[in-house]
Amino acid sequence: MLDPVEAITNAFPDAIQDVIEFRGEITLVVDSDRIVSVCRFCRDTKGLEYNFLSDVSGVDYYPQEPRFAVSYHLYSMVHNRSLRLKVYLPSDNPVVSSVTSIYPAANWSEREVYDLFGVYFTDHPDLRRLLMPEGWDGHPLRKDYPLGYETVQFSFNFDEIDRHKPYARE
Repeated sequence: MLDPVEAITNAFPDAIQDVIEFRGEITLVVDSDRIVSVCRFCRDTKGLEYNFLSDVSGVDYYPQEPRFAVSYHLYSMVHNRSLRLKVYLPSDNPVVSSVTSIYPAANWSEREVYDLFGVYFTDHPDLRRLLMPEGWDGHPLRKDYPLGYETVQFSFNFDEIDRHKPYARE
């Protein structure tokens, strides 16, 4: 069984930007141009064998730059251990290559990140909205997305709120 940090940083010394260890979880910050190669290495290297992609998730760090991050949560069923790979993307062009050729399970997770954050995955086999309607304007999990809300109805404002409710009129 190989040490994942050592094996990956030796194989890709120019691609690993940072190693973060927190509460027993290891995160490797990877150059976004190299994510496909690093994922392939993690899956195919004897001693690592991260053969299961459990999740792809997005983060919006607005107003910081780089604004977006995409995290790939890998799991080795052979060695019973987890690893997180993370790429950072700028706000003006949040684009990263799809890893569906290595982990087919990334298909739906990448579509969700695309739909809700606006991160574009090149070489994705079917990149289209997943949760929002096709004509929806914007990406709802971005921090600068306008909030729509309804005032909560309490006993002190019941009549005021009730007047604005869209009840069917007889």
